Amino acid sequence: MARIHPTAEIEDGVEIGEGTAVWAHVHARGPSTVGRDCIVGEKTYIGPGVTIGDLVKLNAMVYLPLGVTLEDGVMIGAGTIFTNDRYPRGTDVAVTELRDSGPGEHIFETLVQQGASIGAGCTIGSNLTIGRWSLVGMGAVVTRDVPAFHLVVGNPARSISIVCRCGEPVWRFPHGEAPASDEAACPACGLRYKVDNGVVEELDPPRAPAS
Repeated sequence: MARIHPTAEIEDGVEIGEGTAVWAHVHARGPSTVGRDCIVGEKTYIGPGVTIGDLVKLNAMVYLPLGVTLEDGVMIGAGTIFTNDRYPRGTDVAVTELRDSGPGEHIFETLVQQGASIGAGCTIGSNLTIGRWSLVGMGAVVTRDVPAFHLVVGNPARSISIVCRCGEPVWRFPHGEAPASDEAACPACGLRYKVDNGVVEELDPPRAPAS
């Protein structure tokens, strides 16, 4: 059973998985989906059409608008804001009525893939993919896709290293570029990786135990 704080506002059409904890003053709008064994931190906003996988951790005051999908195992740091409108306007061109903020030609989707982590206070642009097991450093402004296993920082965010599933850097970029071709093991946990022009391949990914 999900645990939902009495101050949370959960609208009709929101599906919340077993074991998920929803903390104080969360607002979740339907239709949206939150998977099993997640944590939804206080004052987080989940917009209509948002899909959140299993084992996802949202810290306090995360903003997830229409068009955002978080795969399994994602972590989003406190105060992170996702956006979904590349050319935002409040009204039509004649300033006669408010522009609809629902689905339409101005709304773009963003996907955060399995295991990725986004640090506190980040701003995430629209129409992007944040790759598997990547890391986005705190306060970063992400304006383009983040490759799998890359660590990005800054405004605009740029890659500075390749990281392991455990978060430890495997390769650092002393000259701002990933190695053209190399193999290495994580110094912390020993998982091995291969990189080819910035594209990372896992040589011995962990496997789930047989059921």
